[in-house]
Amino acid sequence: MNFETNLKKWKILKSKFVINNQWCQVRQDQVELPDGTVIDDYFVNVRPDIALILPITPDNEIVFVCQYRHGIQDILLELPAGTFDPKVEDSLSAAKRELEEETGYIAQELIFMTTIYDNPVKDDNKIHIYLGLNVTNTGHKHLDITEEIEVVLVPINDVISQIMSGKICVAGTIATIFMGLEFLSKR
Repeated sequence: MNFETNLKKWKILKSKFVINNQWCQVRQDQVELPDGTVIDDYFVNVRPDIALILPITPDNEIVFVCQYRHGIQDILLELPAGTFDPKVEDSLSAAKRELEEETGYIAQELIFMTTIYDNPVKDDNKIHIYLGLNVTNTGHKHLDITEEIEVVLVPINDVISQIMSGKICVAGTIATIFMGLEFLSKR
């Protein structure tokens, strides 16, 4: 926390996994609030961290991935990203790996921009955001069994209108685009 506050954290009294497999982990916490109130069943999704990349080509095009997302049962346009275990891999390595695996592109320069939380009310993971500059296509994608991905190039000047029209509608992607555009405007 980088600011002053009088708020106090909740105290975890008990904790157990109610779902614990490789695809989904849900923890049930019994917590005590600062006023002494006890909540017996606060559920937390235990999720891996994510490396998310804003890849920009030398022609000022952003490399997007188009893929089916079963949670909402729709096909979405979003930036390349993937999960990783910070105990095993650092976020920079994960960003490089995910960019090439999903798109076949590599970045000549990967710049760390920030770390944000996805859904801190119920999820415990972080999103590590990178700007990829001068990305070029190697043609070597390595997709997981659950991934069917089309690569879509969008001119950087068209990206805001695509957000405003709803064609780009994933929160992490939108936050990353705005951070990246601000970063580039100051460079």
